Amino acid sequence: MEARDLELISMHGENDAELKALYEEHVSYEKILEKLENKPYLTPAEDLEVKEIKKKKLAGKTKLEAILKKYRNTEEN
Repeated sequence: MEARDLELISMHGENDAELKALYEEHVSYEKILEKLENKPYLTPAEDLEVKEIKKKKLAGKTKLEAILKKYRNTEEN
């Protein structure tokens, strides 16, 4: 994530529960993926888990970007 986005999250996260929750979820998925992807071999179940987490992470990132876009536009005006 860009530094500007992280700034927006820290500024608005306290007042915007959805933004805060999406960001925390994103960070959580990052940690899980990092742990799994550092393994030398993944079981079929773990491989499936990685794919599911990536899908969830992408969906959350899309929502997060939409909220951040709203805040970016508000600040520009």
